[in-house]
Amino acid sequence: MSIGSEIRITPFHQMHVDAGAKMVPFAGYEMPVSYPLGIKKEHNHTRERAGLFDVSHMGQIRLSGEHAMSALESLVPVDIIDLPLMKTRYALFTSENGGVLDDLMVTNLGDNTLFLVVNAACKYDDYEHLKRHLGSSCELDLHDDLALLALQGPKANKVLSELAPSVKEMTFMTAKQVKINEIDCFITRSGYTGEDGFEISVSNQDAESLADILLSSEEVEWIGLGARDSLRLEAGLSLYGHELDTNHSPVESSLNWALSKVRRLGEEREGNYLGDNIILKQLENGSDTKVVGLLPEGRMPVRDGAIIQDENGTQVGYVTSGGFGPTLNKPISIARLETKVSNSQSKLFALVREKKIAVEIIKLPFVKHNYYRV
Repeated sequence: MSIGSEIRITPFHQMHVDAGAKMVPFAGYEMPVSYPLGIKKEHNHTRERAGLFDVSHMGQIRLSGEHAMSALESLVPVDIIDLPLMKTRYALFTSENGGVLDDLMVTNLGDNTLFLVVNAACKYDDYEHLKRHLGSSCELDLHDDLALLALQGPKANKVLSELAPSVKEMTFMTAKQVKINEIDCFITRSGYTGEDGFEISVSNQDAESLADILLSSEEVEWIGLGARDSLRLEAGLSLYGHELDTNHSPVESSLNWALSKVRRLGEEREGNYLGDNIILKQLENGSDTKVVGLLPEGRMPVRDGAIIQDENGTQVGYVTSGGFGPTLNKPISIARLETKVSNSQSKLFALVREKKIAVEIIKLPFVKHNYYRV
């Protein structure tokens, strides 16, 4: 669906307008940045109760074929072949130079079929990337007929399990097909806020009905892109185009944890993906830059693009994401720094409007994750 020749809308567009949302262009869509509640209260509501996010702008891709799992492994540095049935795994599309083309979630649906959720701004490029490399061996479907909702927060499980009791037994990064009031839903226990929660894929025709059902709970409020960003920032989660880009490898972006052991040097399925020579070398020897958390001194936010200097005034990095953390009630930032500086005790400063603000390196996340594990 579109409004005009370029800007598209999601199936929830009229609901957002009716709810008083402030709509903005984002990744080719008109999306809600905030509602009358306001970004800070939306943020806190998600941390305390349950927030409902329209993430239908993201890409939902079905990849199937006899060799679908091994085929996808040729494009990601992650273990896909041994991904258990109805389990979800975080993955990265890499380029020939070791950079990151996009990050994504992959779920094994069984019957040689994988379900991918990719970023909105990259979804058409991702589809073409898959088609170019795997098209002859796999069937690919980019589902514009599906909407996507994220229900996030400590009350998300209570709300959803009252509607579909079997979701209660799900753990973080597992998937399930359920019915909610006779509406078919594909659910993963995952999300982008650091809180427990679910992402729910549903047909466009049932999308508004499902949202109405979820919003009928007193625990649930619509949450916009503004709070989505402050929540993921507090959770220390990477955002494509900020912490991740084609110029930096997963190692340079401190995502070693996402690179499966079985795909590393000397292991059973070593390398064999785009950029593997560069990434494997960095895994062994380290990289020149890394991504870290920064806690600025005072109350002034240190935002994206701010230069980081050492005490001699030499640039040693820059802020990739920054703003105000409502949960902590203070400014927080994520930055790309030279590794030698991030491992030292050097005093560091951010330049904001030609003023130097002292910053302290801290371990991510800023707010602990509350994913449901057993």
